[in-house]
Amino acid sequence: MAAAIGVLALLQAGWIEVKAYGAQALIEAAWQRNRLGALHARPWPWADTTPVARLTVLERDPRSTAMPPEHAVARGAPLIVLEGSSGRNLAFGPTHDPASVLPGEIGNSVISAHRDTHFKMLETLALGDRLRVERIGGRVIFFAVTDIRVVDSRTARIALDAETPRLTLVTCYPFDAIRPGGPLRFVVTADWIAGAGLPPSPPAARAAVTRLQS
Repeated sequence: MAAAIGVLALLQAGWIEVKAYGAQALIEAAWQRNRLGALHARPWPWADTTPVARLTVLERDPRSTAMPPEHAVARGAPLIVLEGSSGRNLAFGPTHDPASVLPGEIGNSVISAHRDTHFKMLETLALGDRLRVERIGGRVIFFAVTDIRVVDSRTARIALDAETPRLTLVTCYPFDAIRPGGPLRFVVTADWIAGAGLPPSPPAARAAVTRLQS
C-alpha cells in the first residue's frame, strides 16, 4: 500500500511539472501572437488569461558588475508572465498580480509562481543579480536584485507604491517543503536600473498594498 501511494505521489509530481513547462510552449505562442498585434491572445481557447511580459534572469558577469545588462546573456529559459494571480493560472506559469502595476511602470509590479516549478530559480538569486523584462510592445526594462527575505504571509503585506519601477517576485518557502501551502514566502525585490532600457511608463491608479500570493 505504501509503495502504491509513493508511486501515485511521483506520478502527480511529474504531471505538475509536465503541465507547468509544457504549457509554456502554448503561452509562448500566445505571446508571439500578441507581439504581432493580436488583442489579448489567449494560450488556449478556454483560458481566462493572456501573456503580459517575458521575464529573464541574466548571467552574472564574473569580472565586473558594471557590465551593461544589455550585453548579458540569459541564465536559463525566459518565462512568460500571465495576467491574473489565480491558482489556476499559477499552475501554468508566473502570474502578475493585477492589483499592481505592469512591469516597467512606475510602482511595484508583483509576480508570483510556484516554488517547485517556475520560481525554483529564485533560490539561486543573489543581491545584484539582474533581470530582464520585455513587454508586449517590445519595450525592455532591466532590474537589479536589491533585497531577498523570507516573510510570513499572515502578517506581511507588499507595498505597491514606488517612485521608480520595481519588481517583487514571490514564491512559497521553504523550497524543499514536502507539503505545500505553508505561511512562509520567499520574496525577491528588484529595482529598475536607471539608464538601461526605455524610460518608465506612468502608472494607472492602483491599490496601496496587496496580500502575498503563493
